[in-house]
Amino acid sequence: MSLSEHLEGFPITLRWPVAWGDMDAFQHVNNVVYFRWFESARIAYFEACGWNERMRTSGVGPILAHTACAFRAPLTFPDHVLLGARAEGLESDRFTMRYRVVSEALGRVAAEGEGRVVSYDYRAAAKAPIPEDVRRAILDLEGRGGGQ
Repeated sequence: MSLSEHLEGFPITLRWPVAWGDMDAFQHVNNVVYFRWFESARIAYFEACGWNERMRTSGVGPILAHTACAFRAPLTFPDHVLLGARAEGLESDRFTMRYRVVSEALGRVAAEGEGRVVSYDYRAAAKAPIPEDVRRAILDLEGRGGGQ
């Protein structure tokens, strides 16, 4: 299977270097680094659907309610990883993000994760509906253009 095939169905993909400093005393990439990679993919996703800009003007943006990671293979320096992000289960005020980390050196999936994203009004300090323009952009990004 090619590296790109591992990321089919992920509309956002990034190529990221594994840094020497990402490794820990056990000589593999530390678990915290995977969550930073997920965050980078998540922010790229929000940029792609316009949510970061929308948040600057409205105060309504994403907040992470839950995250998890399943580690499939240990990574080491030197390597590059391909990061994938997609959204599933779009509800009125929340959805689940799925992440995948693919190692170029190993040629396989190294980790998979998820995050529960809630739409949050930072000015009112309360949950809020996902803005309609952001919802449409998510559906378009996921290739569902208005329907689920």
